[in-house]
Amino acid sequence: MSLVTRFAPSPTGFLHLGHAFSALTAFGAAQAAGGVFLLRIEDLDQGRCRPAFETAIFEDLAWLGLSWSLPVTRQSEHLARYASALKRFAELGLVYRCFKSRRSLSAEAANAPHGPGEAFTGAPLPEAEECARLAEGQAFAWRLSIAACQAFLGPRWERLSFEADGTRVTAKPGVLGDAILGRKDFPASYHLASVMDDAAQGVTDVIRGEDLREAAHLHALLHALLELPSPRYRHHRLILGPDGRRLAKRDQAGTLRALRDAGATPEGLRRLLGL
Repeated sequence: MSLVTRFAPSPTGFLHLGHAFSALTAFGAAQAAGGVFLLRIEDLDQGRCRPAFETAIFEDLAWLGLSWSLPVTRQSEHLARYASALKRFAELGLVYRCFKSRRSLSAEAANAPHGPGEAFTGAPLPEAEECARLAEGQAFAWRLSIAACQAFLGPRWERLSFEADGTRVTAKPGVLGDAILGRKDFPASYHLASVMDDAAQGVTDVIRGEDLREAAHLHALLHALLELPSPRYRHHRLILGPDGRRLAKRDQAGTLRALRDAGATPEGLRRLLGL
């Protein structure tokens, strides 16, 4: 099978140097292997996504000299597919409703004996309490229960693995805790949607930043639960700003649009990025 990879930005802001490095790395890998490079628009965050940012993604990538296979997939077009998977997980008892807010979780983590940064794990509420909260219309997130998944998979749990950077890695799905797969009024999170989309598009190689290395452990579990083929993973270095921190879309001075307006060229950017 020929190599198929993708670049999957979210239209919540203008692309910056970090995006350019990731897109050029994936595009270069596809070209070197005589494979296919896909563009996917991950527009699940309807509150922050804007048509203008999506248009800018196309313009910036074309300016860099990239081309991609058509049609371009948008995650907002496949909500029913994600909802079906989430419903199946609920029927199997693999997800539960979590009514904790981000603020309450942050407060709990800061005051917990293990200290902040520990992955969250929980459990379903007693039926009566859950029904009462639902009757009140309280918001909730659907969390994947690591404990339930381990029981469901049985001996297969110990055999979960994936290929990353040329090495076979034993999966440790609990590294991210009970991850969110959806919410009360929305059927998917990044984890569920990206795993399902990669499989649907025949992606063989997921090339993304080092900051998503741990996500591959959870994604290996989702592949097993959904009975989907697992791609190979490659994790590239992150592009940092002058302050040594990872670039973010809010840093307007580092956007490709701003650099282009300042006279930058695609060739100059490639040299700057070490490509």
